[in-house]
Amino acid sequence: MPHDLAAISPVREPRIGHYQLLQTIGEGTYGVVKLARHIITGVEVAVKVIDRRGAYRPRREVKTMKRLNHPNIVKLYQVIDTEYTIFLFMEHASRGNLFRYLRRFGRMNEHEAQRMFRQLISAVHYCHQKDIIHRDLKAENVLLDAELNVKLADFGLSSTYVGRKMYTVRGSLPYLAPEVFLSECYDGPGADVWSLGVILYEIVTGKWPFMAVDETGLWRKIMRGEFQLPYFVSFLCKNVVKKILVLTPESEQLSNS
Repeated sequence: MPHDLAAISPVREPRIGHYQLLQTIGEGTYGVVKLARHIITGVEVAVKVIDRRGAYRPRREVKTMKRLNHPNIVKLYQVIDTEYTIFLFMEHASRGNLFRYLRRFGRMNEHEAQRMFRQLISAVHYCHQKDIIHRDLKAENVLLDAELNVKLADFGLSSTYVGRKMYTVRGSLPYLAPEVFLSECYDGPGADVWSLGVILYEIVTGKWPFMAVDETGLWRKIMRGEFQLPYFVSFLCKNVVKKILVLTPESEQLSNS
């Protein structure tokens, strides 16, 4: 049976290897994510479908994910590479991503936020121990399983480092650390930590710490470190956020932050 989606009859649900592709559950810059079911076991997985004829090649993403084995990081099960399409079969997080969850249910109470943030820190710290920087930490890339456990995803912009500095700007603007915008080199793990601070703020308030009417205004606020914490955020949580979202990071590792 042919593997490429374009070659499969639209009347039936397409089969790729031992999986049956179902509905689309997400869309990204480089392709769509579909739900799939293993024909023999019935286990549901997520499949990133990437057009080989496009500019994106997932070699880095695949290489990185093969090195990772952590309960709070999405697992890569299989890669099927065909003439026109690359299929990445991964662990399925049934509750979707954190961004959509917060938009639907609003901010979390701090007890729930603490549990979730601990899992996210554990996942990122593990990556840093493996000399891997995520470089695109944001609520959309924090997936949630049925029990609301964190599953960190999307390593397409990830990079390895061995004590070297970074130069390129990578990531989503509301989550970028101020030093990333500067022309000078910056500390990769430190930039990941800043993004974690933005996510923590988002979890406990339901919005970003830095907001403006346009990108220029947003850039200025990030560069100045201008944000306000609402009255309902506890002193302890405020203290954590303020220690993370600092303009002059001193640590190079998440464990030292």
